[in-house]
This record gives sequence, C-alpha cells and structure tokens, in this order.
Amino acid sequence: MMSASPSYRGHRYPVEVISHCVWLYFRFPLSFREVEELMLERGVLVSYETVRRWCAKFGQAYANGLRRRWPQPGDKWHLDEVFIKINGELKYLWRAVDQDGNVLDILVQDRRNTAAARRFFRRLMKKARTVPRVVVTDKLRSYGAAHREVMSSVEHRQSKYLNNRAENSHQPTRQREHAMKGFRSVGAAQRFLSAFSGISPHFRPRRHLMTATQHRAEMTIRFAIWDQITGAASRPTTA
Repeated sequence: MMSASPSYRGHRYPVEVISHCVWLYFRFPLSFREVEELMLERGVLVSYETVRRWCAKFGQAYANGLRRRWPQPGDKWHLDEVFIKINGELKYLWRAVDQDGNVLDILVQDRRNTAAARRFFRRLMKKARTVPRVVVTDKLRSYGAAHREVMSSVEHRQSKYLNNRAENSHQPTRQREHAMKGFRSVGAAQRFLSAFSGISPHFRPRRHLMTATQHRAEMTIRFAIWDQITGAASRPTTA
C-alpha cells in the first residue's frame, strides 16, 4: 500500500538535499557537523543545526515509511536487552528481531525487571500485530514471568547460546552510541534509536550472502524505495 510522502512545505531546500542529509546521518556514524562538511564538499551550504532539525522532523517519518514496506515478521522472535549509558546513568535497551534479523521494535527503559519485560512484550505485540510461534530470550527471569502473563500460549526458549541473532543486532547501535559519545536523555535515545532501527537496516542487506553484482542490484532497489518514501522520486524534472 502506497502512502503519501512527508510534506516539505516551507522548506527552501529541495527534498533531494533534505533526504540525503537524513540518509547520511542515520546510515553512517557521522555527527551533524560532519554531514554539514560533506554537503559543503558537494557545494551545498547547510548548517549542522538545519541538519539536526531535518533529522528530528523527518527521520521517524522516513523510518515509518520504510517499515510499511517490510514483509510480515517471521514467526520466531529473538529478544534481548543491553545496558546503555544515558547522561552518565545506566539504562536498558530492549530489542526484538525476527529470525531474519529484521528489527521488530526497540524500547529504552530504566529497569530490566518483570514490569519492564511485560511492558516490552505488550508494546511489541501491539506494534507487530501478530503472535509469534516461538520467543527466544536469555535466562533473565523477568522474561519468564512476563511471558506467562502476556503470551503464555507461545513457546518460550531460554538459552544464552540461542540468542546471537538479537545480540548481533545491537552492534550498529553500539557503533553509533560510541560515535555520539552517549545519549543525553532517555527521550532523545528512544527517538534516535527508533528512527535509526528503521533506516539503518534498510541499507544493510546481508552482504556476506551476496555476490558483488547481487549486492549492487539490491542496493539499487533499496535506494529507489528510499526515493519513493521520501518523495524524491516523485519530483518533476526540469529541462
């Protein structure tokens, strides 16, 4: 189902510039100032503050547009939680992926107790709008308690050896966390990671399973989808 691209009314820069800046920021471990410098090299004068505002305004909208293009989630979900440092305090990033590595949802929380696990389970099922066949987690007891309350009919496998899929999914986040020198607030972390988890995976196909030709063809398709959801593909050309 096609959806309307975001409105750029009131913006003096063309959509191609806006979408390219947002792509650079969420795809690569760059700061807003580094995006500004890369655009300057291309002859585009834009301040890092403008790039920041574009990412805040359009990042989540682009991520939502890409998610609507994703296939139905697989029936085997891997859940994991890792600590992240926010303004000097330890918080927890909860993540769920399916068996193909597609990110289903992320949630930043203060705790990793039963209440936090239960909240994440309910949010995940509401967002995915489906029930998995199997849920795989580590041996954190909170998962077992939350599972019995929220999705008791679903098979639950707990093992520290079966959850590499979810653990590996944290790696791009760790790279960005390091590049950004941490997050300043829970809200800022949730907003960034929600958009990041929708945009970054779109440009990270499973390269090790493809030949160079296949990878180039796949990336061409993915860039075309990006142009469609941002609206860059619909702009008329001028002579």
